[in-house]
Amino acid sequence: GQNSISVALGANNSLTPEDIMPALEQIAEGDIVLLQLEIPMATVDACVAVAAQKGAKVVLNPAPACDLPEEIYQYLSLIIPNQTEIALMTGIEAKDEEGAAKAVEALRGKGVQDVIVTMGSKGSMVYHNGQPTFVPSKKVNAIDTTAAGDTYCGGLCVALSEGKSIIEAAQFATASSALTVQ
Repeated sequence: GQNSISVALGANNSLTPEDIMPALEQIAEGDIVLLQLEIPMATVDACVAVAAQKGAKVVLNPAPACDLPEEIYQYLSLIIPNQTEIALMTGIEAKDEEGAAKAVEALRGKGVQDVIVTMGSKGSMVYHNGQPTFVPSKKVNAIDTTAAGDTYCGGLCVALSEGKSIIEAAQFATASSALTVQ
């Protein structure tokens, strides 16, 4: 029921800001731009800055985990780290609700509006307008947890784009992930 992640950068690692410039205008026309860190940080930076300047909601799943440049936080509407990623970004363990709250406050101090900490089979902690809400996981027979986080992020953005609240979106994302791991 648990996964192990390895990354082979391949073509993703060669994607440059210049490669995405022709698409940035179209990317920024969307309501939500969702990014991960499987492309070079310079490319993430370029996309995040343009999308935010154009008024898109910028959502970052900081995976695979790495140190983020401080200036990126100001452009993020929402960041969705897991427990390992938020600990790397803040130096604060998020093993429980208290630890997660401290780590989230550290991120919010950097300029992020909202934070969702995914906690695997436990569920997720949604921090919206400074208020924490726990969204429990669905109890399922997990066969393979590969892509659970990706599905969560995608489902969350779909639900947000449909006008659902962030809590409703997190519930939809949780259900989506539960289907994926089965």
